[in-house]
Amino acid sequence: MNDEPYRKFSKEKLILRDWLAADRTELANERTFLAYIRTALALVVVGATFIHFFRTDIMVYMGILMMPIGAIIFAIGLYSFIKTRNSLKQLEDESDQK
Repeated sequence: MNDEPYRKFSKEKLILRDWLAADRTELANERTFLAYIRTALALVVVGATFIHFFRTDIMVYMGILMMPIGAIIFAIGLYSFIKTRNSLKQLEDESDQK
């Protein structure tokens, strides 16, 4: 996947539609990050519920497994969000210089 979609165009040729597309991309990035947070939080809560309410060994192990998976999903989402945000910020900074 190309991290910098507008690099192949000169800044003089970008029109309003292109900048609006960049804004939509920024909003989509935020929505995706919130989805990662929601998924991670759900896994942590389910893991804690399994540990607290079910006393069988298999459910306790599943709960113990789900909690770090939730943390890993959160870390992946945070990394993806920051990477995309920085890429969009570079595009904005380059357009401000011209």
